[in-house]
Amino acid sequence: MQHPTAPAKTPLALRRCILLLAASTLPATPLHAEDGEDAENAPAFTLEGEYVLDIVGVAQGERSGVRHVDLLTLTGTLDLSAAAGWQGTELVGEVIAGTGREPNMLAGTLQGIDNAEVAQNRVKLYQFYLSKQFADAPLRVAAGFIDLNAEFYSNDAAGLLIAPAFGIGSELAATGPNGPAIFPSTALTLMVHVEPTPETYASLALVNAESGVLGDKGGIPAMLREGALMIGEAGFTRFGKLALGAWTYTNRQDDLRLLDPAGDPLRQRAQGGYLLLEVPIGTATQAAEPDTPAASLFLRAGISDGDTTPYSGGWQAGVLVNAPFPGRPDGQFSAGANQAYLTDKFRRNEADAGITRGRTETGFELTYADRLAPWLTLQLDGQYVVSSDHTPGARDGVIFALRFILTGAASR
Repeated sequence: MQHPTAPAKTPLALRRCILLLAASTLPATPLHAEDGEDAENAPAFTLEGEYVLDIVGVAQGERSGVRHVDLLTLTGTLDLSAAAGWQGTELVGEVIAGTGREPNMLAGTLQGIDNAEVAQNRVKLYQFYLSKQFADAPLRVAAGFIDLNAEFYSNDAAGLLIAPAFGIGSELAATGPNGPAIFPSTALTLMVHVEPTPETYASLALVNAESGVLGDKGGIPAMLREGALMIGEAGFTRFGKLALGAWTYTNRQDDLRLLDPAGDPLRQRAQGGYLLLEVPIGTATQAAEPDTPAASLFLRAGISDGDTTPYSGGWQAGVLVNAPFPGRPDGQFSAGANQAYLTDKFRRNEADAGITRGRTETGFELTYADRLAPWLTLQLDGQYVVSSDHTPGARDGVIFALRFILTGAASR
């Protein structure tokens, strides 16, 4: 990081903006061959960049103030079909670098308020995996460091919302020795995805229970030292998306409160399941992309064992509206609500520490994003979090954010 006494150097955030602006002006080969075009003309390598800068104001919470969060993501994809003749095979690498001052330390919520926030400002190799799509079967196999939330427990209609609970349910996000293979650290994964029909799919993955990548403190943990996370999801996509998922760990985890006869935490089975529902409504006549739904409703719910994490379950629901304003084809509006259910064991532990917790933490969010230029999107966001902290003097969270998203791509 830049030393504060070196003003002559370009600030880190500005350097990242310049990098993305430069990438957006590079000549790029079309990412997909046109109809009738020889596949040999398809690019062998593509590089995509995204820089997110959030200015987050906490008007009410444990404390108030303004802090920033930023995240640079560079994703390179090598098409081995074009580069080496390995049909249906891709090598994907993704590097992230996040900085900022953790605005949730002001808000004091349990589930967080910004999905770009990181606890440690580090540059790391976030994803690196090989993917093979078989031509004679509806089967894709991937192995390497993979973002679990890109394949499981996700739906498109919730993607605009900034609160982390809309990315993956907290009852799963809080599991494992140091969290599952999701932002900001992935883990070695073997995944199989199959589509028996055009309207059905199933995915299975075996994931190292300890997350950690190159760039993390301690680096990559030993494979299966703490066992593995096994997760599966099956879905139906005729009218949108209806999916069911289940997960468990091969090794037992520490109970939050119970002790064995030796005085050590009792080991319990960490497991759970979830439901995803997304329903598109109508067609947005002014949207930039054809066949874009006018709106999409979503509902998600998950449960867990309640013995090994602070959360026994939770739900998220909301709507995504495309092109809500005339003349703004790239505009999107989203509203969402989420609620996490806290376990009795966690609440008793908090009471021992002098914190009185209710049974739930509930959040509400409104957000609007619009593309102002091919490389720039601006997003306005507001959140209200009904705190689980019932200790005298505790306050609900009121959060406002302004997000800048810069993107660029090049290929050859």
